Amino acid sequence: MKLNSLKTNNYKSKKRLGRGIGSTKGKTSGRGHKGQKSRSGVAIKSFEGGQMPLYRRLPKRGFKSFKGKNLAIINLSKIQNIIDKKKEFINSKINLSNLQKSKIINSKYDKLKLLGGGELKSKFDIEVNFVSKSAKEKVEKKGGKVTLVK
Repeated sequence: MKLNSLKTNNYKSKKRLGRGIGSTKGKTSGRGHKGQKSRSGVAIKSFEGGQMPLYRRLPKRGFKSFKGKNLAIINLSKIQNIIDKKKEFINSKINLSNLQKSKIINSKYDKLKLLGGGELKSKFDIEVNFVSKSAKEKVEKKGGKVTLVK
């Protein structure tokens, strides 16, 4: 036995359309009689014979916000953990670029939002693009400062 003598029989030959009545696919070539779909060059995408199409029957849900595209969100508890672990943040101002340099926040983000989840033990200054009311109150209560950057 040689490689060039091997034969494969795992394919089925394609039925040739329009080759006479005896071929079982002659005359109308399996398209039926008349009508739009029997003509050439017709593709009716998502057409359900006049019935309301599925994509129009389903309700519309949600929307895509333009505002929150490249927005990193961070909670106060996470910042407190960072300060506890890394002492370099105590002296310097916490901002997006510092957090990205220390690889806490991914570099794909353009803006930073501070949320008020968690408790604070130490005071710090932070520069953010957006801040929640509760986060601002908690930081200022501890003697820190929140600076909004546009």
